[in-house]
Amino acid sequence: MIGQISLGIWMTAVVLASFLYIPAIPGFGATGETARIIVYHVPAAWIAVLAYLLATVNSVSYLLKGEAKLDRQAQVNAELGTLFCLLAAVTGAIWSRAAWGLYWNWDPRQTSIAVLLMIYAAYFVLRGAIADSDRRARLSAVYAILAFLTVPFLVFIVPRAFPSLHPDLGGIERVRVMSPQVLVVFLSSLVGFTGLYVWMYNIQMRCLSLLSKRVPVRGVRYE
Repeated sequence: MIGQISLGIWMTAVVLASFLYIPAIPGFGATGETARIIVYHVPAAWIAVLAYLLATVNSVSYLLKGEAKLDRQAQVNAELGTLFCLLAAVTGAIWSRAAWGLYWNWDPRQTSIAVLLMIYAAYFVLRGAIADSDRRARLSAVYAILAFLTVPFLVFIVPRAFPSLHPDLGGIERVRVMSPQVLVVFLSSLVGFTGLYVWMYNIQMRCLSLLSKRVPVRGVRYE
């Protein structure tokens, strides 16, 4: 309970600081006010990649050890990775509307994140389509490993291989040097998003653990 309250206070402080403490940043839109979105957009994207990486590690471990807990960990990390990836897409669309006039422009970064979401959506379709738990876990593990092979390509390579309206990392680095306030709030947000990920991960793992211990009833699936 104390941890949850502390996390709530921390994230509230981050939200307030993003509006009251961070100054406008030149180069982000007409007034620079839209740059505040990086406090949410970038940490969400980073946590998404981290969660997908952990889902892959869990999947490899499952194939080696065959422990049901590892399959559940892979599932939860894939779920959270997709959640944070969706959050990154939504915050990016909000920034796109303010900067470019449209929520969706088929910019390379927007397109690549949409493809990534569809790839991992197929992971959940696969899990839901297989009734046998062992077979589901094995096939899902293999798919998760193959899916992650696309992450570096879609997140880091494609957006830089084609012309894009999206601000590059060089611009963000210049902001970091010129404005320490941005760095402080950004790092605080990254810590908060990490704490949010850990909290959600623990809750979901406990839920799946409880469901796995329930007595199965004919015709009823708990996963």
